[in-house]
Amino acid sequence: MPEPVTIYEVGPRDGLQNEPGFVATETKVALIDLLSDTGLTRIEAASFVSPKWVPQMADAAEVMAAIHRRPGIRYAALTPNMQGFQAAQAARADEVAIFASASEGFSRRNINCSIAESLARFEPVAQAAREAGIPLRGYVSCVVECPYDGAVAPEAVRSVAQALLDMGCYQVSLGDTIGRAGPDDIDRLLAHLGAAIDPVRLAGHFHDTGGRALENVAVALDHGLRTFDSAIGGLGGCPYAPGARGNVSTLPLARMLADAGWDAGLDLGLLARAEAFMATLKAESA
Repeated sequence: MPEPVTIYEVGPRDGLQNEPGFVATETKVALIDLLSDTGLTRIEAASFVSPKWVPQMADAAEVMAAIHRRPGIRYAALTPNMQGFQAAQAARADEVAIFASASEGFSRRNINCSIAESLARFEPVAQAAREAGIPLRGYVSCVVECPYDGAVAPEAVRSVAQALLDMGCYQVSLGDTIGRAGPDDIDRLLAHLGAAIDPVRLAGHFHDTGGRALENVAVALDHGLRTFDSAIGGLGGCPYAPGARGNVSTLPLARMLADAGWDAGLDLGLLARAEAFMATLKAESA
């Protein structure tokens, strides 16, 4: 039997938040509903952050209220602080996520504080999630290279990832935020992390700036990772990482996994429909 792999769809949040023009609430809802038909079990649907900093997510509560929730799918939300967590909880998010950086320079540019300060800020969120019985996921940005600090040591990644796990995250997603990592970089990083962290508690989050995201997925599979973030149509980027392209695209990732004998449980035809919907939207906004 093919071994299962989870594709964690981040397009509605990590993807759409980088679109230059505001995407209408009903369009976001329609996209999430299309994705919900594909067999995905994890969809990051919204981000409860200040609309001053991420205006694209200003309608997060409305989106969460309007989507047609399917049994077996966890609809997740990014929650950087207690205000965001409380809003996500009120919106019935099935899962919440916190995010830190392995690079001091990126941490200060992205969330205006040091790595240590960011982790301290997340403690109340983690405690509240535990008390509410809501699964908590963690993200680590810049796991290979930072646009401000340059190369990032695997030891720094391991320290932040372990801190998030110790805080109560069931899984930590490793972000190649600027998309410059190659297979050798991912191999070196995961060899280091694997000495201390069970690989099933790690996920790969590879941007495709260098066109090597699928190669990086293949290396991560060899290291035992079984969850990969992706965005329908390759949506995404990073406002604090100049030049970074979008996330690895969901449909090509699903096809690669299927061709290699892995079972992601997805309907490729319905994924193609969701991708076509997103492509039409982008064409109209161009």
